[in-house]
Amino acid sequence: MTTKMDGVRVLNWRHLFVYAVLIIVGAIFIWRLFNLQILNGLTYVAQAESNRTQLISVPAPRGIIYDRNGTLLARNVASYSIVITPAALPDDDGDIQRIYRELSALTGIPVNHGTVEDAKLLQACTPGPGIAQLVELEISNAPYDPVKIQCYVDEQTAMVVREHAVDWPGVSVEIEPMRDYPTGSLTATIVGFLGPIPASLEMEYRAQGFLPNRDKVGYAGVEYSMNDTLIGTPGKRTVEVDVAGQVLGNLAPPIAPVPGNNIVLTIDTRLQQAAAAILKRDIDYWNNVYYGKHQISSGLVIAMNPKTGEILAMVQYPTYENNRMARIIPSYYYNQLEQDPTHPLLNFAISEEFPPGSTFKIATATGALNEGVVTPTTLIDAPAMIGLQNTFSPTDPGKIQYYYDWTYTFYGQTSGLGKIPFLECIARSSDVCFYKVGGGYANEIEQGLGIERLQQYAQAVGYNQPSGIELPGELSGLIPDRTWKRIYQGENWSTGDTYLASVGQGYVLATPLQVLMSAATIANGGKLMQPTIIKEIVDGEGNVIQPFTPRVRWDITADPVVKDFSCVNGECNDTGTMKSVSASAVQEVAAGMRLAASDPAGTLNHDFSFLNYPIAIAGKTGTAEYCDDVANAKGICNPGNWPAHGWTVAYAPYDNPEIAILAFFYNGGEGGRVAAPTVRDVMSAYFELKAVDTAQGSTGNP
Repeated sequence: MTTKMDGVRVLNWRHLFVYAVLIIVGAIFIWRLFNLQILNGLTYVAQAESNRTQLISVPAPRGIIYDRNGTLLARNVASYSIVITPAALPDDDGDIQRIYRELSALTGIPVNHGTVEDAKLLQACTPGPGIAQLVELEISNAPYDPVKIQCYVDEQTAMVVREHAVDWPGVSVEIEPMRDYPTGSLTATIVGFLGPIPASLEMEYRAQGFLPNRDKVGYAGVEYSMNDTLIGTPGKRTVEVDVAGQVLGNLAPPIAPVPGNNIVLTIDTRLQQAAAAILKRDIDYWNNVYYGKHQISSGLVIAMNPKTGEILAMVQYPTYENNRMARIIPSYYYNQLEQDPTHPLLNFAISEEFPPGSTFKIATATGALNEGVVTPTTLIDAPAMIGLQNTFSPTDPGKIQYYYDWTYTFYGQTSGLGKIPFLECIARSSDVCFYKVGGGYANEIEQGLGIERLQQYAQAVGYNQPSGIELPGELSGLIPDRTWKRIYQGENWSTGDTYLASVGQGYVLATPLQVLMSAATIANGGKLMQPTIIKEIVDGEGNVIQPFTPRVRWDITADPVVKDFSCVNGECNDTGTMKSVSASAVQEVAAGMRLAASDPAGTLNHDFSFLNYPIAIAGKTGTAEYCDDVANAKGICNPGNWPAHGWTVAYAPYDNPEIAILAFFYNGGEGGRVAAPTVRDVMSAYFELKAVDTAQGSTGNP
């Protein structure tokens, strides 16, 4: 309604209110448009572009693993999955149900089972949801993305699905690579296996283009340690999609994936197979025939070229089947392996520590000869037992403690070995000799080697540190000293500790690979080679991108790798200087190891010289008393009758070594009796394979 005032038409308040509202609303729209198109225009353009584009990761083929002769150890094979693309299903619900029923009859997957909510909680290919529930979940998420109904189907089933392509629209077969291990358990602890990307590393792998629900990474062995070399680089596709997620086309040229590089291992599968058969045969013999009970629970054989550090064989018993991990890691199987007291998932060569026993005398002898504690011809009285003054400090009067030779401990021999030169102490593995050499003995060896110097020489030949081999989970072993004992045992070092350490007992621990390295260092004239499992790395075209070059970690006869100590009356002080080991000391230790096989009283004589072994060898046996959790649980830790591990390490030919072999038997008993025959037979297999290769014109293999 309007009113007139002096001839002017005036709008009432209602009209003013309407006009004001219209002006405000118009201003809001104008501001909103200005904000969307001017102030934040670029942001919303980018969001719109993002909605219409999608980055698709294209999987990269994983690299292949071969042995030194080209035998396949790990490869990629086709894995078939039956998938349904919801958007491609027929419009008629009756046809859809028919497809579901026929597919269920083929696969055994129920048409209906559980709910969509249940399906949300499970990963693809996990048993539980029915076909309808899986498809319904995908319809609500991305109808143009295929949903996996059944994974890892056999090729025949995949062909049946393809044959029904016309009758089953929307159903197809997706082919993905799956890891396969042709040599299976024979090389499982070396090669390892794959598993899903861990949640803790998901962001890191996503940034590189890998997808957690698709790609796998190494979980053990070379698959783990060399994962970055094997895994490759995913490709990329930038595509345009509609609101339903349907791919309309590429927006940019696709970037092809880069396959992972292939790896050639130093392992000779033929020698690996021979060593595994010999190890299993011998364990069965000792358990079933000799002991008449399951005494030896596990064992190990390692073969190395001492001149190059190449590992030619590395077998253990028991092991596991890595092909069972190729599709998924079965929880029941993994838990079974985890709970097994023999720890088959671990690589015994590097991931278990044991007292090395008399094989450790290689290190003690090297130090004693280099420090002048003894000479090769020094006569040492070696009775069956001796009483040694065990003291914890220079002012401690101590008390007499008796230490026994292995001949007394295991055979009850009370006569002892009499006075013998030091080289025979090595050959006959006299514990009493090494007690005296290590800790000193009044009126015979006034100043023993001592724990400080013993630790230095042990480290020089490979103990007390990881070897650096390209395998995961390596332990460092332990060569204790005074500081270590005060920290971890809460008491001072005693002279008895030195006596025991000198023969590889007490607190001394080592991995089997470290024991082998110590012998290989002597065999190689003092050169400690870097042990390796990798021979070369090759690209997909066969081009060598990382050739093998033997690497010397150090030469103990040339490099100053030993701290110099001044020792008087059992007290040793660091002089602050470093020194090397004389070449003559190394040669003398080697001569003692040669006597172990050639001398009629040597611990290896029966299995080599006595049986007319055609090749000159040198080596060292070891019998290491122990008491661990397993032995305690079995009630076999009896003072005076401890259980013992059996060791033997040997190399050949003596004058020009090309193979060094170690055998270890957990709770095997005397090493010279149990482990030496295994070393002999594996060594024979090596030279037989070499003869075959020579006859066929092959070079360098095994």
